[in-house]
Amino acid sequence: MGFKRHQQNTILKIIIGLIVAAIILFASKLLFSSSEKQATEIAEKFYSYEQDGEFSSSWELFHSSMKQKFTKGHYIQDRAHVFMNHFGVDTFTYTLGKPEKLKSWRMSKEDTAIKEVYKLTVIQTFKGKYGNFDIEQDIFVGKEKDDWTIMWDYNK
Repeated sequence: MGFKRHQQNTILKIIIGLIVAAIILFASKLLFSSSEKQATEIAEKFYSYEQDGEFSSSWELFHSSMKQKFTKGHYIQDRAHVFMNHFGVDTFTYTLGKPEKLKSWRMSKEDTAIKEVYKLTVIQTFKGKYGNFDIEQDIFVGKEKDDWTIMWDYNK
């Protein structure tokens, strides 16, 4: 009877170990995909605002280092001027590539490295007075305090 009890305990320990391993794997997958999902959502939100010409709202989603590059008023005026006047378009469509997690990234060599960052490739498609064309740009989504923010690459 002792051998059978020992065998049952061993099987029970293996089952419990597998269950714990599955829970840990599921939780880590959920946590990772949650960050990836949040990064993608902020990029979607940014380009949705840009599509609608809501440049004030898109500017708010920038990292503080981006906000130092141009004031809100300058950004609103410049983006509207480039899209409407130069490109001759009212809006655009876009696609976002799959987020790629980076261990660390800097917006420029003067900026502090950011630890939790995702790189996404954005393709904006314009149909305007100069024909149809795409602009492809890598953007970076990183956490600043508790908020996900948008950054562009200024490395030379």
